[in-house]
Amino acid sequence: MSASTDAGRGFGPVMVASGCGGTGRELAAFADLAGLDFVTRSITLDPRRGGPSPRIAETPSGLVNAVGLDNPGLEHFLATELPLLVRAGARVFVSVAGATLGEYADLARRLSRAPGVGGLEVNLGAPDQVGQGLFEVREPFHAASVVAAVRREFPADLPVLAKLRPDLTRVVEGARGVLDAGATAVVIGNAVPASMPDGRPAGLTGPAIMPVALRCLAEVTAELGPVPLIGAGGITDAADARRFLDLGAMAVQIGTALLHDPTTVTRVRAALTREETR
Repeated sequence: MSASTDAGRGFGPVMVASGCGGTGRELAAFADLAGLDFVTRSITLDPRRGGPSPRIAETPSGLVNAVGLDNPGLEHFLATELPLLVRAGARVFVSVAGATLGEYADLARRLSRAPGVGGLEVNLGAPDQVGQGLFEVREPFHAASVVAAVRREFPADLPVLAKLRPDLTRVVEGARGVLDAGATAVVIGNAVPASMPDGRPAGLTGPAIMPVALRCLAEVTAELGPVPLIGAGGITDAADARRFLDLGAMAVQIGTALLHDPTTVTRVRAALTREETR
């Protein structure tokens, strides 16, 4: 297994999950971005308008969303959003999504030349890849081919994270494949395929998916041993984060909770720090 564990050292232990910190400007009033590992919303080569409204609906234990990868495209992102995050002192991981292997490679090549990019996160778990026009990565070898294409174009000394859906039937082989393809770490805990109340395809996030994400992380650790993993899915406090860390995660990502309480990252970071200094 060829995972670059050296490049993976020093994450988190608390990161902002893709799509949940806005452009950074929205979160800055509630969290010090300096030194924070911030994963951007997924960026595509060309702008995407996203799905029609409503895009979010509450469920008893989470949210369903059909945002549709709304983003301004790479050029606009490089000109406006990335500089703000860099000036604030965040370590910026750019989440990337593409329709073809060539698009993923092009994104990685152009981002490799952008000042301030601290790493990439490859979005391999969008809940409706086909409907959103993304490269289909349901099979583990497809996910591995995407990571290999990105890794070839991105500096070897910068991390490439691979974010997988918490699909218990494929997560072990998926993790094995992306690590062998050069991923620095595997993020386990993307949205679970679901439905909006009107029947449109959507993704379920929040506390409802945490038990599933924990099971997936435990299965990967049991099968592959101590590989670099990042847990995500429904984390709202330090106790939740500790569950993932105790199962072998090197860091956690917080997402949906920020939409309810944008201080969550600050609170969880502070609580984990207090635990470590006791």
